[in-house]
Amino acid sequence: MTDKTDVWIVTPQKIAFETPLALQNGQTLPRFDLMVETYGTLNADKSNAVLVCHALSGNHHVAGRHSPHDKHPGWWDTMVGPGKPIDTGRFFVVGVNNLGGCHGSTGPLSTNPETGGEYGADFPVVTVKDWVQSQARLADYFGIRQWAAVAGGSLGGMQALQWAVDFPRRVRHALVIASATRLSAQNIAFNDIARQAIITDPDFHNGHYRRHGTIPRRGLRIARMMGHITYLAEQSLGRKFGRNMHAEGYRYSYDVEFEVESYLRYQGDKFAERFDANTYLRMTKALDYFAPAAEFGNDLTAALKTVQAKFFVAGFSSDWRFAPARSRALVKHLVKAGKNVQYIEIESHHGHDAFLMADEPYLCAVRTYMDNIARECCRD
Repeated sequence: MTDKTDVWIVTPQKIAFETPLALQNGQTLPRFDLMVETYGTLNADKSNAVLVCHALSGNHHVAGRHSPHDKHPGWWDTMVGPGKPIDTGRFFVVGVNNLGGCHGSTGPLSTNPETGGEYGADFPVVTVKDWVQSQARLADYFGIRQWAAVAGGSLGGMQALQWAVDFPRRVRHALVIASATRLSAQNIAFNDIARQAIITDPDFHNGHYRRHGTIPRRGLRIARMMGHITYLAEQSLGRKFGRNMHAEGYRYSYDVEFEVESYLRYQGDKFAERFDANTYLRMTKALDYFAPAAEFGNDLTAALKTVQAKFFVAGFSSDWRFAPARSRALVKHLVKAGKNVQYIEIESHHGHDAFLMADEPYLCAVRTYMDNIARECCRD
């Protein structure tokens, strides 16, 4: 990590783990790599480490830029960095690309050591619990016995919650933002439609499309277009596009006529070129399978009884994919379990994507919470 004037330069690193990892589905990865980025400095007693977990299409590139000419900062650059709410002047922040990802960690694009070829469709379906287990290995690699905080939005927030349940002594604070304790039937339905768009694409080839020199672009494009709609709020789409026409007058065709159509097709095309279809399938399944109370008779209060972390929970008023009611349900169970929790519900017109935005009340709330954690680190 290097500061150059106003451009914050960061460098990813790939960390190899040669010990087998047993997965929740009964399979075992003989070895695996995790692609990470780190920001800030780990203090002497390693008490200031923060793990940031990404959402469905995210990766290890949380903040900063990879070169002075890089036009694309990390996906949570509004939140993480020098002087930002998760201040890298005080915290050692770790961003990681999850197993099954397509940005450097072991996944469908990686070489299968048992065959010497690419995994492709043979890469196992992984779960949030599997990610947390691999991230625990990552903490061990850095010598971090306990995270000062584990934080994330959406699927990232699910990982923070799973961390607190699975490793109660290794998490002091969990920041669960725009997330849920399990997926609703509606969300599972959205995910299945997206998967069907990919699987039924003629270029899918049962998941081994790269052997055929192609990718299921049409399926990925449709999946992203539909998903993108659910991440936004009707209000924000209306403000941005309304019924504005892409060109003057109706064409009475099925080509682009409205600005919102042009926007969605652009987003779909861009996503299809940068994201792997097999990874998309696995990330959505991890969402579907998330159930931190499953081992406790589906009693979430019981699952939270052994948790030692304090919680920061945030929901956004216009988020209908992970509605604030889902966050309030988690808060209710935490209170019932006798745990320390702070909850904020932010007025926002950004929909589910609000957790990525620079809404001042949201950033201020996280900053205040992280300031308190920083004081703990100094006191300890």
